[in-house]
Amino acid sequence: MNVRVATAKIIASVLRGEGSLNTLLPEYLAKVDDRDRGLLQQLCYGTLRFYPRLSVYLAELLAKPFKAKDFDIEATLACSLYQLLETRIPPHAAVNEAVATCQNLKKNWAKGLTNAVLRRFLRERATLDIKLGSRREFQTAHPDWLIDLWQAAWPEQLEQLVAANNHQPPMTLRVNQIHCSRDQYLSTLAEADIQAYPTPFSDVGITLQQPCDVINLPGFAEGQVSVQDEAAQLAAQLLAPRSGQRVLDACCAPGGKTGHILELLNNQGDVIAIDIAAERLTRVTDNLLRLGLQAKLIAADTADIASWWDGHPFDRILLDAPCSATGVIRRHPDVKLMRRPTDIAKLATLQLSLLRALWPLLAEGGVLLYATCSTLAQENDQVIAEFAGDNHSVHVEPVATEAGMATSAGRQLMPQIDGHDGFYFARLVKTAIA
Repeated sequence: MNVRVATAKIIASVLRGEGSLNTLLPEYLAKVDDRDRGLLQQLCYGTLRFYPRLSVYLAELLAKPFKAKDFDIEATLACSLYQLLETRIPPHAAVNEAVATCQNLKKNWAKGLTNAVLRRFLRERATLDIKLGSRREFQTAHPDWLIDLWQAAWPEQLEQLVAANNHQPPMTLRVNQIHCSRDQYLSTLAEADIQAYPTPFSDVGITLQQPCDVINLPGFAEGQVSVQDEAAQLAAQLLAPRSGQRVLDACCAPGGKTGHILELLNNQGDVIAIDIAAERLTRVTDNLLRLGLQAKLIAADTADIASWWDGHPFDRILLDAPCSATGVIRRHPDVKLMRRPTDIAKLATLQLSLLRALWPLLAEGGVLLYATCSTLAQENDQVIAEFAGDNHSVHVEPVATEAGMATSAGRQLMPQIDGHDGFYFARLVKTAIA
């Protein structure tokens, strides 16, 4: 399949709400030529990253919006604008490829429109930038409703937050200390001429100077390292499981944190990992197999305790709760298009219900680590405050990391350019059996 046709189809599906970039991209990567896979990823991620800004341009350049059946043409135009604005692809090549894409999509009627819109953009870009420059979606490449929430909660961090989200994230590794230390693996990377440096907050993290294919990482196939952002690595570190403890990893897919927990336990703990989607557990299984680790995997609704719990309490519970993913937008730029303001209250309700369901499973003196990749207090501090306020057996402990900033109930990490993702942690200790 032509790489720009694949790009148009993926983005059009995202616009229609037919799937996420994570679910759609693998299918189309298998359809394009091997040499075009990197370009397909670049075009999809780049176009979606800047889509709120690109859509402002398109609204100005088009006489009327496209209907859903023609979102592939809108996607083609947006992708072309992305190339003209953010890449070194020559303007004539970007325009010609866009026109050819219309033909390949069997929409010849759009060829003239596409050519005219893009050539007008090239002629009038400076004027358009002045006219549109005061609009927040244009300035930030984020939806207005999200900027409103951040402006209210994090006015001092807003500029940094937006900049990090519009930046490509670094590639960070987690060293499996069952096999080797971080210093040893850094030496191995240096011998392979791969430049890297240790992460400042995770004691097993390494960030690569330049991303690379995992097949080029020494010992990857043998389980010496995993790809995992530094913020996500802190989850198992803050949970701090100890030998002999029973541990639950709720909402576990794709299994990065499950693997890290087992590494900390030297693969000798009683670890149960649950996810609601059985097909997602396939990836967990693959990850653990590569690492040489074992956990009991259960496909079930975590909140439906009676369907999976054996009645034995847990010493540690990691609840990596479903959330808005507003802290990992740079890795999932389609969040800017797919998430809606009404989603936040629904997610907070789900998060609170999961906390209430899992708390009775925690042993007295046990620890539940609540984690989200959200930057919104509605899903973080407010959820913890409501839960703790209703339950006298909850003691909210300080979160033992210098990453991010302390909040009323936990620790909020903001995405950092060349650093960790946005994340939130709260550490809850059970002081008595309720």
